Amino acid sequence: MNVMSNISDSSERYARCIQTSKRVRWDIDKDVIRGRNFDTAHKFLPDGLSLADAFTTLSADEKRYVSQIQGRTYANIFGLVERFINAKVLELSEDHWFGDQVALEALVRFSDEELKHQALFRMVDAMVGDVLPGGYRFDVDHNAVACAVLGKSTWAVLALTLDIELFTQLHYRQSIDADPQLSELFKDVFLFHWKEESQHAILDELEWVRHDAGLTAEQRDSAVGEFIELVAAVDGILQAQAKADGGYFTTTCGRAVHEVEARAIEAAFLKAYRWQYIHSGAQHPHFGKVLSSLITEKQGQRIQLALVTLQ
Repeated sequence: MNVMSNISDSSERYARCIQTSKRVRWDIDKDVIRGRNFDTAHKFLPDGLSLADAFTTLSADEKRYVSQIQGRTYANIFGLVERFINAKVLELSEDHWFGDQVALEALVRFSDEELKHQALFRMVDAMVGDVLPGGYRFDVDHNAVACAVLGKSTWAVLALTLDIELFTQLHYRQSIDADPQLSELFKDVFLFHWKEESQHAILDELEWVRHDAGLTAEQRDSAVGEFIELVAAVDGILQAQAKADGGYFTTTCGRAVHEVEARAIEAAFLKAYRWQYIHSGAQHPHFGKVLSSLITEKQGQRIQLALVTLQ
């Protein structure tokens, strides 16, 4: 009886995701961009995401510039992760081809929206590039990263994906704080991205729990290790980008930056990026709830220990 109840509840949740997807669907040009451009008089990321206070040697104008650099990296990071997320969603949809057609439609819509999000963030990257100095670099091969991630177990990839989808909700909440210095265009990027990612998080959870039910204890324990490896791999990308963005800032900020300050700026970029792309999701209450329902206490301790090292 409980099994039938769970199946029915899952089917209803897939259906609700479809209904919401239809209701909130948006267009990049008509709804998000609306003929606007980015203005460097405004911050692109809110202080709660850019961790402006961590850049202790910078002026208010320089902190605003940091938020703009981070805004461009934000677009590139999401363009990167949504490449492998979409591929995994399409792979998972095969499980429903000759089964639950409601679940299949929900995942197909998920995939379509992820493709749109990639297009949005490519546009944001180009638009920010038009107003910031030359020399910015994001030297990450999207396809190589996607292949590496997809080489891990489905359980591990879905754990990372739910983490990512959930932290977009926190990012949106940060962006709606009343701050007249925050770019209205970037606020809308957060808003419209959040509208669809909220449904994606529900689908991630449904698919993660469904997949987990078919694993042995040994397979799940191995998958926990792979999830930790994926988080470490994400951190490696963030370390490289923090170094690149710190160097970009010091060469384009319009003043001399000595070595000690340059290293502090790079460290502050890394702190912000670890918060944005790792800890803000890992600390999300719902992520903790779902994760703890699937793993043992000892496995949870392994994950927490790994996260503690990324400070």
